[in-house]
Amino acid sequence: MKSRIFVLSISSIVILSLLIVSCKKINEATTLGDELIPPIDNIHTFEAFLSTETDNKKFNDSTFLYYDDPVAIGHINDPEFGVTHADAYFTIGLSTYGTYPFRNKDSVIAVDSVVLSLAYDGSYGDTNTVQTFSVYEIDQASGFSDTVAYKFSDPDIATTGAPLAIKSFLVNTLNDTVLHVRKNDTTKIVGVLRIPLPNSLGTRFINYDTSSTANGAYHSDSLFKTLFRGFAIKSSTSGNALTYFKPNAVDTRLIIYYRVSMNGVKDTTLAQFNHVHYNPGTPGGQANIIRRNPANGWASYLTNGTPLDDKLYLQSTPGSYGTIKIPALDTFSNAVIHKAELLVYKLTSAGEDKFMPPAALFIDHVKAAADTTFAFDFDMGFQTVSPFFATYNIDRFGGRLKNNSVYHFDITRYVQGIVTRHDRNDVIRIFAPLKTVVYTKALKGFYTIPVLRQPANGRIVLGGGNYVDSSYRLKLRIVYSKI
Repeated sequence: MKSRIFVLSISSIVILSLLIVSCKKINEATTLGDELIPPIDNIHTFEAFLSTETDNKKFNDSTFLYYDDPVAIGHINDPEFGVTHADAYFTIGLSTYGTYPFRNKDSVIAVDSVVLSLAYDGSYGDTNTVQTFSVYEIDQASGFSDTVAYKFSDPDIATTGAPLAIKSFLVNTLNDTVLHVRKNDTTKIVGVLRIPLPNSLGTRFINYDTSSTANGAYHSDSLFKTLFRGFAIKSSTSGNALTYFKPNAVDTRLIIYYRVSMNGVKDTTLAQFNHVHYNPGTPGGQANIIRRNPANGWASYLTNGTPLDDKLYLQSTPGSYGTIKIPALDTFSNAVIHKAELLVYKLTSAGEDKFMPPAALFIDHVKAAADTTFAFDFDMGFQTVSPFFATYNIDRFGGRLKNNSVYHFDITRYVQGIVTRHDRNDVIRIFAPLKTVVYTKALKGFYTIPVLRQPANGRIVLGGGNYVDSSYRLKLRIVYSKI
C-alpha cells in the first residue's frame, strides 16, 4: 500500500512539472493541436464554458471597391433584414490608343447594332425573380474617374439624359448558353447579360478620331474620358435578388457591329471597348453603391436600446457586425490553455431558404476606444502576399459554418495571453467583410485581409450571449489544466 502511495506522488510531481514546462512554452510555435488535446478527466484537464455579452451594430463601412472586385446590381426585400439596393458604375476604353478602332471611317456604311455585354459572376437571393436594369451614361460633370477608389457607401454618381436602354431578365437564365447569330458571325455565349443600346451611340463612337483635338477620343485615355465618362447600371425595385458582374472580365465590353464597303465588297465587322485599364495599377474606374435600409428583426435589434442582445444579425459588406464581451476572462485563474474556441450558433430565420449565410465570418478585437482593430495574430496563421495584403488559415482559425449549425473560432493563444500575462481583454467583433484592415503584431503593421469574394452576399441570424435556449448561446469553450 505504501509503495502505491509513493508511486502516485511521483506521478503527481511529473504531471505538475509538465504543466509548468507547458506554460512556459505556450507562446512558442509548438502549441497543442486538436488531436493532442488531453482528455477531459476533471482531475488534470478541465472544461469550462464562459458566458458572453453580445450587441448588434450597423457597420459604417469604409471598404473600397477594388478594380478586380465583382459588382452587385439589384434589389432585395429581406423579411429579416429589410431592403438592399445596389447600382454599379464603370468606365470603358481601349487597351492602346493612337489607332482608329474602326477599319476606316470612309468605309463605314452604317451601324448594324450596339450591345453592352456584362460578364455574369453569380447571384444571391431569389433567382426565380425577374430583374430590370436601366443603362445610363455617366455625366461628364460627375467627376467619375479612374484615379479614385470608391466606397460602397459613397453618394450616387450623376448620370445624364434618359436611359440608353432598359433590360428585364430572369436571373437563373444567365448561366445558360446563348446562340448569337449574325451574318458571318455565329457565336455561343455563356454567362453574359447582353443589353442592346441605340445605334446612335455607335455612330457617335465612329465619328471620334485619333487627333489631339476635342474630338480625339482615340488619341489618349484622358481625351476618351472627356467624351464618354462611362456607364451606370441601375436596378429597378422589382425582383428579389442581387446579380454579380465582373467589369474587368473580357466579356464585359461595349460591342459596336457595323457594315463596311472595301473595294466594292460589303462586310459586317465589329469594334469593342472593354473595361480595361490604360494604366494598370491605378485603382478606380468602377463603383458599386449599395444601400442598406434596416427593417424587421434587424431594425428592432439595432434600436432596442440594450447592450445585451439575445440575437445577432449579420449582413455581409456593407452591413452589420456584432460585439462580443467575455467578462469572466478577467478573473479566470492562470492555467495552461489547451483549447479556447468561440462557439457561435446559427438560428432559424425567415427567408433563409433564399438568403443564405455568408461564405465565411471573421472576428477581430478592438480596444475600448475602438480606434484600432487587432488580428488574433498567433491563432490565424498569417501569410503576407504583398506589403499591404495578407491571408490567413481559415481552416485553422475558423469562420466556416459547420453542419449548417455552428461556427468555431480558435483563439487559444489570445486567451492564454489574458490568463497568464494579463493581456487586455478586448471587445471582439464578429462580421462578414469583403475585406478588412487589421493591425497584426505578428507582422508589425496594418494589413488588408480578404475574406469574401462578393459584396452584400450572405446574411445570418446567430444566437446571442443570453439567448433563451442555452444550447444556442454564443459562448467561449476552454479546455485547460490548472497550474
